[in-house]
Amino acid sequence: MSLLALIAQGGFISQAVAALLLAMSVASWVVILWKGWLLRRATGDVARSTAAFWQSMSVEAACDKVAVFDREFLVLPLIAATQAQAHGTLAAAGDTSAQLTRLLRDALHAVLHKLQFGQVLLATVGSTAPFVGLLGTVWGIYHALTGMAVAGQVTIDKVSGPVGEALIMTAAGLAVAIPAVLAYNVFGRSIGRIEADLEGFAFDLRGLLAPVFVAARTALPPEGVTPPAAWQSQFHGRNLDGQDQDADRFETSRDAHGTPDKTP
Repeated sequence: MSLLALIAQGGFISQAVAALLLAMSVASWVVILWKGWLLRRATGDVARSTAAFWQSMSVEAACDKVAVFDREFLVLPLIAATQAQAHGTLAAAGDTSAQLTRLLRDALHAVLHKLQFGQVLLATVGSTAPFVGLLGTVWGIYHALTGMAVAGQVTIDKVSGPVGEALIMTAAGLAVAIPAVLAYNVFGRSIGRIEADLEGFAFDLRGLLAPVFVAARTALPPEGVTPPAAWQSQFHGRNLDGQDQDADRFETSRDAHGTPDKTP
């Protein structure tokens, strides 16, 4: 007897369980195939992007190189976060070093949220599919016992169908759950490695750009000139070895703008 015939022979509960297991299997395999492709690209992209960044002569040149390798847009958000401006808001209040840390942290969380997408589905399928199959098994056994009670005698013809249906439901639940659990664990390990690489890059990026970021936030631009323009010139003129090509120009510009008179 074929699988479809066994399911058709069962009641509404058995058919509903079979449909649910089929939907869970399709959803999990779509996530497995898509996420496997995504993480494989992301692992190589992060390594090549960070290497290209540190081999560049300036941050502006690094952004152009990283844009070529960062196909999944995982490294560029961290670099872009250091250029964000939020003057006049609570985000710009407080210590400037803490502001840079918060910007990088928020960008890192957004990237990791993208990498974690689909993990909840795999965990849910892996943990619930066996129980869904067990429900079909219990209902199949109940259906078999009911058939024997109605027939008044135990024969192979009366028992084989419902019992076979029950056993198939158990196997189907396990077949749906096992790939989801394996994929969840493998993907979790890959995400952990990528997360460690991105956290290390964010830490090094903060150490590189913190002096420029702090200087730009504490500078006093003239009336009508927004700080981003003044800061962008400093940001893009900085070498990745920690030397500021435009340090003298920045100090001259700051002196020209004037400093507040602290004399009462």
